[in-house]
Amino acid sequence: MSGSKKWVLGLIVLAFIVPLLRPVFPEVVSDYRLFLVSTMIIASIAVLGLNLLTGFNGQFSLGHGAFYAVGAYTAAILMDKLNVPYWATIPAAAIVCFIVGYLFGLPALKLEGHYLALATFALALAVPQILKYKWLEGLTGGVQGIVLMKPEVPFGLPLSEDQWLYYFCLIVMIVLFWAAANLLNSRSGRAMMAIRDQYMAADTMGIDTALYKTVTFGISAAYTGIAGALSASAIAFVAPDSFGIFLSIKFLIGLVVGGIGSLLGSVLGGIFYVLVDNSAQSLTQFIRNDLGLPFDLSAYTVFGVLLIAIIYLMPMGIAGGLYMAYRKLRGARA
Repeated sequence: MSGSKKWVLGLIVLAFIVPLLRPVFPEVVSDYRLFLVSTMIIASIAVLGLNLLTGFNGQFSLGHGAFYAVGAYTAAILMDKLNVPYWATIPAAAIVCFIVGYLFGLPALKLEGHYLALATFALALAVPQILKYKWLEGLTGGVQGIVLMKPEVPFGLPLSEDQWLYYFCLIVMIVLFWAAANLLNSRSGRAMMAIRDQYMAADTMGIDTALYKTVTFGISAAYTGIAGALSASAIAFVAPDSFGIFLSIKFLIGLVVGGIGSLLGSVLGGIFYVLVDNSAQSLTQFIRNDLGLPFDLSAYTVFGVLLIAIIYLMPMGIAGGLYMAYRKLRGARA
């Protein structure tokens, strides 16, 4: 087993053990913090979906918040209207979002660069409005959305709802990242990256670029849709206004900050996105109350400042910066 695989396995084991230490460290391993980590896991899966499309296939998207919304509403409607178990909504959301992404990818074949970005931007703008449409209110709940119940702990396990949700999200994340790693190391993954690196050369070598681009769009949408389905179960509520255009932009910021074209970057990007989103209000209160400065910082302000700083200091993202630091440290030791 290589050193990197040992590190990954060690982190997975640690992630499973930490919640069990709650009786020893009740304040550190609280339900709120486990819920926060669960949202980081969900965001990491969503960023991974965008990474597969943009980082590994070279197609630029500003509309992955739409696929996130489709996945969330697929899960919510199945649970609310048909009493489908929450775990069964995950594959259903993946299938629905794959179909939507594949169908959207077909006309997108004729678009490149900023034209594709504008098309996906339009999709992200349209989906929340479609969810509010009065003819769909009986299904989507309209502006009010759908209120759900949090997943119950199965098999009588001695866990809280947030502990079980954390484990459920963690298991889904491990499976999805394992599948993505295997995909990228396969012949299909090499074809995806060949299209990203040199489209004309890949086409000349006999790679079916149209097929790979549409399938990649579908797989990317499926990953993001699964994240949306998990968020519906975690938050127990979906509403159209939760899936505005800024959600797609946050996914993109998380991808750039974490590291484009890196599986580790997807995890770091998801953590960054949730931490900044949740700490902006606390930072504003600290500046106004403790420092006495008349400033209000929104999450977008903090996102912007940190994004500029990280791009300046680490142009390849946090994952790339860590890799370069590791190489320098290894060279210094040698």
